[in-house]
Amino acid sequence: MAEQQLGVLKALDVAKTQLYHFTAIVIAGMGFFTDAYDLFCVSLVTKLLGRLYYFNPLSEKPGSLPPHVAAAVNGVALCGTLAGQLFFGWLGDKLGRKKVYGITLIMMIVCSVASGLSFGNKAKGVMTTLCFFRFWLGFGIGGDYPLSATIMSEYANKKTRGAFIAAVFAMQGVGILAGGFVALAVSSIFDKKFPAPTYAVDRALSTPPQADYIWRIIVMFGALPAALTYYWRMKMPETARYTALVAKNIKQATQDMSKVLQVELEMEERAEDIVQDPRLNYGLFSKEFAKRHGLPLLGCTSTWFLLDIAFYSQNLFQKDIFSAIGWIPKAATMNGIHEVFMIARAQTLIALCSTVPGYWFTVAFIDIMGRFAIQLMGFFMMTVFMFAIAFPYDHWIKPDNRIGFVVMYSLTFFFANFGPNATTFIVPAEIFPARLRSTCHGISAATGKAGAIVGAFGFLYAAQPQDKTKTDAGYPPGIGVKNSLIMLGVINFVGMLFTFLVPEPKGKSLEELSGETEVEK
Repeated sequence: MAEQQLGVLKALDVAKTQLYHFTAIVIAGMGFFTDAYDLFCVSLVTKLLGRLYYFNPLSEKPGSLPPHVAAAVNGVALCGTLAGQLFFGWLGDKLGRKKVYGITLIMMIVCSVASGLSFGNKAKGVMTTLCFFRFWLGFGIGGDYPLSATIMSEYANKKTRGAFIAAVFAMQGVGILAGGFVALAVSSIFDKKFPAPTYAVDRALSTPPQADYIWRIIVMFGALPAALTYYWRMKMPETARYTALVAKNIKQATQDMSKVLQVELEMEERAEDIVQDPRLNYGLFSKEFAKRHGLPLLGCTSTWFLLDIAFYSQNLFQKDIFSAIGWIPKAATMNGIHEVFMIARAQTLIALCSTVPGYWFTVAFIDIMGRFAIQLMGFFMMTVFMFAIAFPYDHWIKPDNRIGFVVMYSLTFFFANFGPNATTFIVPAEIFPARLRSTCHGISAATGKAGAIVGAFGFLYAAQPQDKTKTDAGYPPGIGVKNSLIMLGVINFVGMLFTFLVPEPKGKSLEELSGETEVEK
């Protein structure tokens, strides 16, 4: 085996951590910040949408979104994301990372604003336009997954690559927090300006008409951070690995990286031979790809799929958990604006205590422990905590044991983020060849989103009580929360087994991992 790596790529691999690394983290990270903000902020306002557009003066309870509408509002963005991951992942390998990166950002800005401007004042018109724009918003967000990960892994050095990609992903946590803070700020201001009685006191006046602006402001705010980074995204040069290994323009790659690294790089004499070798041009559906990368791709897709089932089903239990602990009072005892405040407060507390720390633990330890160990540990701990919540479930829901329940629940999601939620994003950006890297990351991410759709909808129905009289309005009886949690524990355990298919990329160069510089003599 002759191992030859291009000088320009070697220079990137051994470069000291410097300003351009942090610039790249911020530019790619702001995309992720916006993704998380846009995907998660809708859960803060769904209750308000129900009160505004499905108000029934004869009902004891405030209006709520019918099951199929709630599913559409929450689900269209996930479906859009899945489609976007596949399409833009493929496009990123065809046209180059930089070109496609600008397109996804413009889509996110336009659709964020448009989803807050949904037309008409009747339920049907507002929900239809909201869902339409959220689908295309998801489509743009989908493109951000493979591109952000690929750009960061191709810019990073060998030693701290894991931490850099993890830092981009950790901006997701910051985005969720920002969503909570914006909702808290907006709802407090409106609560002071437009005081309203609770639903129990006056049904019609409990949601003032001005509350219609609240959800629109919260949803549209997501466009701001994306718009701010557009200029910087456009100024970033194409990654050297794409220019050299895919576009085969080594001279351009050398010039670009000389500027970025602020050192003089020499163009090698024999560089052209390395990238022109025909044996390294196998496609995605070739035997050679299956032989070299088939099992790792199966490992990446299956673990991401299984993780997201568990990760996205958490949102279902969240509102029940908050109500059970008494963090969110009964809906009838609040007015519409105050309810947004209470939901945002609860979600922000959970994010601060368990979600956000988990991400940064990954950043700190990934290049010490390695991806494999963190993923295995994360799945194992999630399995343990899910079972620990599920089997004595009747014990946890008693009022005296609420605190213990919240601690267990928080730990499950701490280990999701200091575990497979971060590693499933990082590894696919490292182990595939440059010309298929963005495509393979897109495939892995889209499989994950399919898991998210199963988690968010399958379990919405599964978690319903077995007793017909106790189900939520409009839902058939399910298998109950306890059995759903046992199923999720089993899913996490299977994820742990599939982790053994995923290779360990720690401390190796991207070319070594993908075998791109290996040509058998």
